[in-house]
Amino acid sequence: MPLNRRKFLGTSAATGVGVALTGAAVAPAARAAGSGSGKGAGRRKRYAFTVLGTTDLHGNVFNWDYFTDKEFDDKDHNDVGLAKISTLVNQVRKEKGRGNTLLIDAGDTIQGTQLSYYYAKVDPITAEHGPVHPMAQAMNVIGYDAAALGNHEFNYGIPVLRKFEEQCDFPLLGANALDAKTQKPAFPPYFMKRLRTPHGRDVKVAVLGLTNPGIAIWDKANVQGKMTFPGLEEQAAKWVPKLRSMGADVVIVSAHSGSSGTSSYGDQLPYVENAAGLVAEQVPGIDAILVGHAHTEIPEYFVENKETGKKVVLSEPLKWGQRLTLFDFDLVWAKGRWTVEKMGAKVLNSNTAEEDEKVTRLLADEHKKVVAYVNQVIGTSKAAMSTAEGPFKDVPIIDLINQVQKETVAEALKGGAYAALPVLSQASCFSRTAQIPAGDVTIRDAAGLYPFENTLEARLLTGAQLKEYLEFSARYYVRTAAGGPVDPAKLTNAENIPDYNYDAVLGLTYEIDIAKPAGSRIVKLSFGGKEIDPKAEFVLAVNNYRASGGGNFPHIAGAKQLWANSEEIRNTIIGWVKAKGTVDPGQFAAVDWRLTRDGTPVF
Repeated sequence: MPLNRRKFLGTSAATGVGVALTGAAVAPAARAAGSGSGKGAGRRKRYAFTVLGTTDLHGNVFNWDYFTDKEFDDKDHNDVGLAKISTLVNQVRKEKGRGNTLLIDAGDTIQGTQLSYYYAKVDPITAEHGPVHPMAQAMNVIGYDAAALGNHEFNYGIPVLRKFEEQCDFPLLGANALDAKTQKPAFPPYFMKRLRTPHGRDVKVAVLGLTNPGIAIWDKANVQGKMTFPGLEEQAAKWVPKLRSMGADVVIVSAHSGSSGTSSYGDQLPYVENAAGLVAEQVPGIDAILVGHAHTEIPEYFVENKETGKKVVLSEPLKWGQRLTLFDFDLVWAKGRWTVEKMGAKVLNSNTAEEDEKVTRLLADEHKKVVAYVNQVIGTSKAAMSTAEGPFKDVPIIDLINQVQKETVAEALKGGAYAALPVLSQASCFSRTAQIPAGDVTIRDAAGLYPFENTLEARLLTGAQLKEYLEFSARYYVRTAAGGPVDPAKLTNAENIPDYNYDAVLGLTYEIDIAKPAGSRIVKLSFGGKEIDPKAEFVLAVNNYRASGGGNFPHIAGAKQLWANSEEIRNTIIGWVKAKGTVDPGQFAAVDWRLTRDGTPVF
């Protein structure tokens, strides 16, 4: 489908001109004038302003968990949602003066909750006379100035993203999201705003938006041939000098990219996934970076630019609207221009704020619709199942995901050249709080097993390749010597590997010896009661994230694709439960893998 490129592409993008400058209210004199010390310091013109930032909102407007159907809470008693963020933003604007603030976001906005899913798939915003996306409504009323594109913006396809873009009163920025044919920006690269001061000298603030190169892998089906995503450092080096030459006094980067310098896709792309720190280090002329993507909290972190020696301040607020970043800038007028004299960052916790009724009233009807939708009963379960122990035990609820995927792929391959091959399936524990109750099973119960919009594929692997695949997965466990006590809370996530990058495979039996070093942990690997044949061929039912290289698992990205569909696995699970009517763990649950230490089971 051709890109619905807006006016921007026909005019400003091709010439490197960004969003038009806009004015702001005159700053309060007491705020802007400041005072200094030393001879003549009191006469120097000074001005201070604040940039507020969010990231990885993932469809959270209300402090509500649609998968548990109750108010959100976690072990740290965090709260979530734009309604809470709005209250914090209002407080800061009241303190600083509205004209002395900007509000930006670092991406991953329209995917993650059943609220965002509903308006992408059930009552889509792309329909004729369709609704306005709840995230657009909320961010518009709060008054965002700009937002960078996140990789999850592309999960529902470019038409949904373009419609969301149209519905936003602020630009979606992506300097490294390029049209595949023209190699020109497919979205505005930057946003620039004038902040008026009492001194008759406006401050020009530029916000450069950068997104994640991994989109080319993770959403290949949606973007291949339509958009390309070069590296953040390369594009920042191109655009920051332009922004400075256009008169930007302060340059802020909103980057949907973590700060660690690591990648989860290995060498499949020549770009770094988590490159925010590298951008600060390598590209001169940046004052601050709002970091996203990594779902970690970084209140304030300084990186020294290698070329200039100047410090760049980075901050990443915690995901889902749990935190709001504040970048504070103190400027001084010297030699005919504004210069940053001092800057810093901190985060505010949204659990200190009440929800803004302006936001909750605005979207009350949408919230009610989604709550009613997710509470529809689709079947019953003979037993309660939980993911609580899923990261370190073979539990029935993960077997359920695998069973659905295995049956779906086997049915799709019937009558074809690969119908006789055994079908295996991989699944991860995406959430440690998902559960299927005994009795009625609702949409939210089933959907809670699979919070991502992944689709299903079938790939061809050999026994030897599967062994290496499982060895790679088993890096997830912390090496634990035999004999001593085992604390499950400290057993997983070695090397900071997230839960979604640990795969359990249904259809094989094996042990993971966590007393052994990573790379030599898979023992007693068998199929059908016999040691696996390294040359034997198997079909692996696998999600598109893993199949396209997400997590950098060996062999899978290059394996022959036998089948794929566009139906989300979450909906496949819902349809399976509806068709069965009754979920009976006794028909599919088995302990096919276990953790051991020198041959002795850990549990």
